[in-house]
Amino acid sequence: MKKLSDAFRYKRPAYTTNASKQKAKVENPKATLLRIWHYMLLERRLLFSTLGMIILSSILALVGPVILGHIVDRFVSGEYTAGYLLQQLSWLLLIYSAVAVMTFLQGYWMITISQTAVYSIRKDLFVHLQKLKLAFFDKRQHGELMSRMTNDVDNISTTLNTSMVQIVSSIITFIGILAVMVILSPILTIITLLVVPIMFIGIKWITNRTRHAFRTQQQAVSKVNGYAEESISGQAVIKAYAQESKVIGTFRDKTEELQHAGFWAQTFSGFIPKWMNMLNNISFAVIAGVGALLIGYGRAGITVGTIVIFLEYSRQFTRPLNDLANQFNSLFSALAGAERVFGILDEQEEHQETAKEIISKLRGDIHFENVTFTYEGEPALKNISFSVQSGQMAAFVGPTGSGKTTIMNLIAGFYQPDQGQVTIDDMALPELDLSSYRNRIGVVLQQDFLFKGTILENIRYGKLDATDDQVKEAAKAANAHRFITRLPDGYETIVAQDGGGLSHGQRQLLSIAKALLKDPDILLLDEATSSIDTITELRIQEAMKVLMEGRTSIVVAHRLNTIEQADKIFVLQDGEIKEQGSHHKLIEQKGFYYALQNEKKQHSSTS
Repeated sequence: MKKLSDAFRYKRPAYTTNASKQKAKVENPKATLLRIWHYMLLERRLLFSTLGMIILSSILALVGPVILGHIVDRFVSGEYTAGYLLQQLSWLLLIYSAVAVMTFLQGYWMITISQTAVYSIRKDLFVHLQKLKLAFFDKRQHGELMSRMTNDVDNISTTLNTSMVQIVSSIITFIGILAVMVILSPILTIITLLVVPIMFIGIKWITNRTRHAFRTQQQAVSKVNGYAEESISGQAVIKAYAQESKVIGTFRDKTEELQHAGFWAQTFSGFIPKWMNMLNNISFAVIAGVGALLIGYGRAGITVGTIVIFLEYSRQFTRPLNDLANQFNSLFSALAGAERVFGILDEQEEHQETAKEIISKLRGDIHFENVTFTYEGEPALKNISFSVQSGQMAAFVGPTGSGKTTIMNLIAGFYQPDQGQVTIDDMALPELDLSSYRNRIGVVLQQDFLFKGTILENIRYGKLDATDDQVKEAAKAANAHRFITRLPDGYETIVAQDGGGLSHGQRQLLSIAKALLKDPDILLLDEATSSIDTITELRIQEAMKVLMEGRTSIVVAHRLNTIEQADKIFVLQDGEIKEQGSHHKLIEQKGFYYALQNEKKQHSSTS
């Protein structure tokens, strides 16, 4: 049986006043609200109609207590008649019916406004993600980004649907009630207002901790989502190394962190209604007692009906504050998510300037001049220089981590060098329009990504306006047509995301077909023949010869026999070019490349 103290097993999130102030300087709720407002203005007419309806319905809702007070005064003075009662009740029925209709319209219109806003936010977020640098994705888990697209955006939607109307209505109601209370009795109004400072001190203390707790909770949600997505994607490796227990343990730690964060977020958010109800009851009792004394002493203008009106307004006076406090919890949660979404939208795009050189055709001359590149503080390339002329095949060899793939990424414009310059056809890469430039290069990756869809659609990704016949011709040239036609549905065969169900060699043949269909001026082939069988390798080599003909080709391969015909071979080690030349020249030098060739021959003879 659980003890009452079991709830305190949850670790309370660290909270300090200084930390809170520092965060407030960076994370600006006002700026975030203004950006959300900008999206709401997409339905401008509907938005202002909704605000007008909220104002009108809030004002009408204040009339009820006045009518009720007049009925009480008539009853006390003996001027009460059935006709008068029927008339007043009819007014009440009409007023509250109108308020009900307007409340329905407010909710209906607000759903339209919020869905339009959220659609635009999600669309802008997705479009912006397509324009970000590859380095942005290197530093973030896929699950974290998915959490932005789903959880955070959905949280904004929920808050706009429910909280925004309630917040505006509560503010108007509070101002209206305060004005009427001052008119009815300034003395009782002052007594009522004495509770407000105490109320806000408690609310401020609670909301500061609530905001911090919700932020901690959302961070924990992102960690859980990211790790879960990573674990599901890596199931083959997890099972191959029998690491299920470790993965389960790590996931348990992350979910426990989320459990603790969720407990305190909900606990702090639950303090506000209890705090408000306590102050509300105290205020109600005090006003009733003072009002009775004022009537007893014959205070001018104070009647039983006035006290009834005032008590009703006093009860309603704290209700909008209570509603505001409750809705602010949801608002803080949504703002925390919105700040994270807008944080991505504020990330610098890969190419923001419009004054760029538009590329329609490339010769294919590539030049690196004193290029240095570091990745997460570690040098990947150190002051390297080389040139590749149009139509040449240049190969890069070297051990893992020597910088081969980094060179490919720099040529593709995925990254910019820290020092030095990369030029294409004597034009500095930063001066080119990257979109038009990448339309003229083809990339065959070591692990090419296939999208969920048909094989035909995946090959056509290289040229979206290609006909079916053009796609099939590219597949034939890439030696992929044979295995495709043997599949159950041929070119219409559905492949799973990332090519599940196809071998590594088959995926690379499809990648070559996609590049052939694109008909690029520069080819980047990153380890295109690694981890495949000999027969498939021969088919890939034949396809590569067709693909590279008449084009500048940059090739990375661990199987050295695939690059012996290269015009230039660059030997990389620790981010530096140690040797360069043709295959025969490098063999004659008997350096690192020669050693790699001997190692390959020894391996072949023993296998």
